[in-house]
Amino acid sequence: MILEALTGSTNYAAGVAIVVAAVLVVSYKKFSLARRKGIQLPPGPPARWFWESALPTVNIACTLTDLVREYGPLVSFRQGSQLIIVIGSVEAAEDIMEKEGASLVDRPRSVAAGEMLSNGLSLTMASSGERFRRLRKAIHPHLQPKAAEAYQNMLRENAIDFILDVLNDPTNHQKHSQRFSSSIVLQVTYGKSAPTAIADPEFVRLCKVIENYQAVIRPGAFLVDRVPLLRYLPGYGKQIYKWRDEELELFRYHLRRVKSEMDQNKAGPSLMKALLENAEEHQLSTDEVAYLAGTLFGAGFDTIAIATTTIIMALACHPLAQAKVHEELDMVIGLDRAPTFKDSSSLPQLHAFILEALRWRPVVQIGFPHRATKDVLWRGHCIPKGATVYGCHWALSRDPIVFPDPEIFNPQRWFDSEGRLKDNNVRFITYGFGRRVCPGLHVTNHALYMTTALLMWSFRIAQRPDAPINTHAFNDRVTPHAEPFEINVIPRVEVAKLRAAMAG
Repeated sequence: MILEALTGSTNYAAGVAIVVAAVLVVSYKKFSLARRKGIQLPPGPPARWFWESALPTVNIACTLTDLVREYGPLVSFRQGSQLIIVIGSVEAAEDIMEKEGASLVDRPRSVAAGEMLSNGLSLTMASSGERFRRLRKAIHPHLQPKAAEAYQNMLRENAIDFILDVLNDPTNHQKHSQRFSSSIVLQVTYGKSAPTAIADPEFVRLCKVIENYQAVIRPGAFLVDRVPLLRYLPGYGKQIYKWRDEELELFRYHLRRVKSEMDQNKAGPSLMKALLENAEEHQLSTDEVAYLAGTLFGAGFDTIAIATTTIIMALACHPLAQAKVHEELDMVIGLDRAPTFKDSSSLPQLHAFILEALRWRPVVQIGFPHRATKDVLWRGHCIPKGATVYGCHWALSRDPIVFPDPEIFNPQRWFDSEGRLKDNNVRFITYGFGRRVCPGLHVTNHALYMTTALLMWSFRIAQRPDAPINTHAFNDRVTPHAEPFEINVIPRVEVAKLRAAMAG
């Protein structure tokens, strides 16, 4: 009836009135919950109308961090019937997102990304419940620590290719990071290497699908997430549906290719192969299998590519910290052989550098939204059932209590008083929270260790005097990529010797 009122010319005003009344009723019920219990919502800026975006629309992460400093570790954003809570301190994130993780495993409704783009098939946007558990269970055995160790030879081979790409063409180091990332994730997911050229049409197609997804999941990007009825208007969402078709065809293409290889007994080990072999056991449809593998590919591609570029930027901008790792590499390994995975436990300075780079410029700046499935109380404030909750990675990484002088790049902050790497929970900032933690974190950690070890063993990375790097120039996405920047790449060993080390 509401839709008819909205589309009928004579009853348009009545339809609008009905929608507004419904929104106000739901809003009143939701926000009166905390008042009835005598518990306050966290403070925050003034409420907005339901058609406005509650969160900032530009420079989101930094603006949210400023609001955390103004209002405190929990900030409320009210938008029509919606309540959004942003968590901006490590202590609050540990207490709420980790210890109360069972109450925050759900996702809020996502019309643009979850329904229109992904047709309800995306693991990232899936609501909690039986289907979400089936999807997580299906991938769990293939991405855990022991499984990640099985990828070490492949990861090292790809890291070596990356080093040679940078040596041969340092100007395109960011594209090389993307190709390196795509090759790893394609092999883990589909048993297939990435195209060898960054201009290859298949590589371009992969990047375009991920770019489209990033555009849709950006908070406030599409009005339909605030006014769901818009999706039923003729012509609305034409662009999103076009992107959906491109995304689904790409995921189905890789499924068909792996299935064909399996039929010919030519398929190597991969996540897709395992999913197809066990689809009946996991009760997965063909498109669920396609989307499960495709979603993991997209998430892994962005994470590893962004992290690798961030590490390169940190190396160029912080030569003293880089020199400390070089000193460790020279002492532990020397210049006669390249690092291996066996060296990992002997290189704490290298691991500290990676941790600090990912804190300094988080891969995911604002985090992904969670939905509270029950009231969560924290220090006299209530996060009501149904509220959307973000753990803002940028704000958490700048918590002055946990990270004193947070704008200073200081890998030594990751060591305890006895000079050992701290074994604490603040590392979760990179990979998310609770039961929604990134399932590929172990593979990603192995990839970042190997590529950083080889990169720093092979080169000294420096800023170009004529092209200073703007370390704040990132595009405004959920997983932001750095804008193009130039570097000087100086081999630490003679080039012929370096090539021989990579070959052997």
